[in-house]
Amino acid sequence: MEKRKVPALDFTISPIALGCMSLKGNLKEDQKIIDKAIAGGIDFLDTADLYQKGLNEEIVGAAIKDRRKDVILATKVGNQLRADGSGWDWNPSKAYILKAVEESLKRLQTDYIDIYQLHGGTLEDPWDETLEAFETLKSQGKIRAFGISSIRPNVIRKVLGMSSPATIMMQYNPLDRRPEETAFPLIAESDARVLVRGTLAKGLLINKSAEPFLEYTAAEVIEIRELIANSGLLPEAFLIRFCLLQPAVGSLVIGASSVEQVEKMIFAYKQHEMISDELIREMATKIPLNYYKQHR
Repeated sequence: MEKRKVPALDFTISPIALGCMSLKGNLKEDQKIIDKAIAGGIDFLDTADLYQKGLNEEIVGAAIKDRRKDVILATKVGNQLRADGSGWDWNPSKAYILKAVEESLKRLQTDYIDIYQLHGGTLEDPWDETLEAFETLKSQGKIRAFGISSIRPNVIRKVLGMSSPATIMMQYNPLDRRPEETAFPLIAESDARVLVRGTLAKGLLINKSAEPFLEYTAAEVIEIRELIANSGLLPEAFLIRFCLLQPAVGSLVIGASSVEQVEKMIFAYKQHEMISDELIREMATKIPLNYYKQHR
């Protein structure tokens, strides 16, 4: 896969990242999934300290420990697990971030994280100290870059006005075109780029049973799925092309829970290169735009 340059990063990333949240939680099986992804050019792995209460990071760390420098590793922070195991609480404080990174580094069996992301965010967060924590970690060499995971335009606008995040993770696909209104244009003018989650819309535009999605009814989801199917394009390839066409997008974080799913992802990426931008734009005119109603 041809690597992509993100202005705020001093390293390149693959256009597809493996979303590790979908891993099974079994090292032997997950090792095969990660191996297949890396062999196919997907050497960008995205996890989080919250996934499987840290087990996900442990598995990713074990799977790549002998080739750490061959992959780009991203993880997330901000959701603090409760000691009694009853859930988690949002904690974007500097003290917590500086503590949590040490635990993630240990689980990942590495001494640095390529992209450390805040796993959420609101306008009410203590952004001065949160961003200071990331800058401290960069100066210490424990992270190479930082980002945020947020779909809120008002939060994205605030953070871009205060600092220089390298990445912003948000959902985007033909059923969720909300970022096109203000978030994508704003990010495209900055040095940050979007890490897209939800590229495949939970499989609803491929082969999953139709169900409502945002303001779309199940019947409307079927209509859009049929529009894609009738084009003669492989649905996965269409969705990859649809998302990567956006100038603000840096990479698509796509989950996989089997080697077969990784193989299909790699095949779809190869197919997407044969789809013209003009065809995608023409089909996009037939898919309704939707807009953020909150956090604008």
